[in-house]
Amino acid sequence: MTANVHAADAAALKEIWFTRCPVPTATGLAYRLGWLQEEFAPDGISVATLQEAPKTLSRHHYDHEIPTLIREGGSLLALAAKAQGAKTKLIGLTWIDEWQAILVRPDSGITSPWHLKGKRIALPAYVHREIPSHIRGSSIARGMTLQGIKGALAHDELTLDDVRFVEIGAGEGAREDGLGGLWAGLEPLASGEVDAVYVKGASAVEAAKRLGLVVGIDLDSFTDRRFRVNNGTPRPITVHEDFLTHHFDLVVRFLAQTLRAADWAAENLAGVHEILKGETRSGDEGVATAYRNDFHKSLHPELSDTLIDLFRIQKDFTWLHGILDRDFDLDAWVDRRPLEAAKALLQDRASQVRYAA
Repeated sequence: MTANVHAADAAALKEIWFTRCPVPTATGLAYRLGWLQEEFAPDGISVATLQEAPKTLSRHHYDHEIPTLIREGGSLLALAAKAQGAKTKLIGLTWIDEWQAILVRPDSGITSPWHLKGKRIALPAYVHREIPSHIRGSSIARGMTLQGIKGALAHDELTLDDVRFVEIGAGEGAREDGLGGLWAGLEPLASGEVDAVYVKGASAVEAAKRLGLVVGIDLDSFTDRRFRVNNGTPRPITVHEDFLTHHFDLVVRFLAQTLRAADWAAENLAGVHEILKGETRSGDEGVATAYRNDFHKSLHPELSDTLIDLFRIQKDFTWLHGILDRDFDLDAWVDRRPLEAAKALLQDRASQVRYAA
């Protein structure tokens, strides 16, 4: 793209919004490294994140109604927003294993999915939201638990009918001991009210250790990724349709910086860990335990047929279990153009650097 095209494209707006979840994302890395800000500063465009915005804007993490918003986050919210009529397009997918596990008490004898048969599984309740349409999609712990337990059971040819779900609290509200939020089921597990709890990510690592809980089933060890499909596997990148229509080049430049950050991450594990402590609000041990298996080498967004088919499993699951208001055409949601253009832009910039040298 030429500088004139850049200037014309940028002329009509002064701020790009993005939002991401507290997990490893190329978007979060690009922002923390300052590359997104540097990319658009010459155009007089600021880059703002909903995580640091006034609370009046936080609802757009759920409904994606800001016209200049790009979101890299869990699929439950992105799928729910699309089913509720949000004008979005799917422009990228990533797969990052995040310590998906089923925790148990040390004396439980639960070491495989088969051992879950007949056991009591913690099922977080629906969260409370002022906007009713946000309730199902933002009841993330409930949705992740259902899919995580389903995947584990399916691995050993069992179904959800083979376990007993016990509804617990939604886990809303932050707590100093880290046991609020998504993992409210840990205390009922420690006290014997339930036999197993699905968890994911760095924050759960440290909370489980404090309560003396152990991993009964490590879902990340399943070689078939179909059994590991969940809210963040695959994780979608979505953009408002108006942004694509009116500022396509800006979206391309944004994605180019996320690809650049993913390249950087592949060679800088220590640097990624340091950034993730801030992104996930966890310590060294939590980050190191939750993010393994060379995760830092797979932060690049892609839209391969393989990832789309895995994402289809998640979409169909959320529709079947009532998380979505209605079904929709996944293939029609996908727009490959921005990512393809971003890859070409990075290659062009690299060629210019080599030529100048």
